[in-house]
Amino acid sequence: MKTNKIIYYVATGIFTLVMLFSAGMYFFNHKYIKGAFTSLGYPTYLIYPYATAKLVGLFAIWNPKFHHIKEWAYSAFFFAVTLAFFAHIMVSDGEQMAAVIAWVALVVSYIFSKRI
Repeated sequence: MKTNKIIYYVATGIFTLVMLFSAGMYFFNHKYIKGAFTSLGYPTYLIYPYATAKLVGLFAIWNPKFHHIKEWAYSAFFFAVTLAFFAHIMVSDGEQMAAVIAWVALVVSYIFSKRI
């Protein structure tokens, strides 16, 4: 049981760090992110709402009282990270490794959240 908790918290922590870095870039380095969104073909008006949604999703994942919302947050993050990976592959910008790290950490976090 203790090993499962350690794996869960490490994986969730790694995923959280990646998402916090991403949301921080969205809020504090808007010019760079605006260029990235444009190159990926996404509308730039989504930058702030998307960053806010990431923070709300992280809150739901870390809060033990939100069981049903936590499932929705994991699902939303799964699709967001998967689609981010393929978007970076399609434009060949070499930024897909962050999505791979986030995806692996997310899947491990989800699996071990069910075990503890």
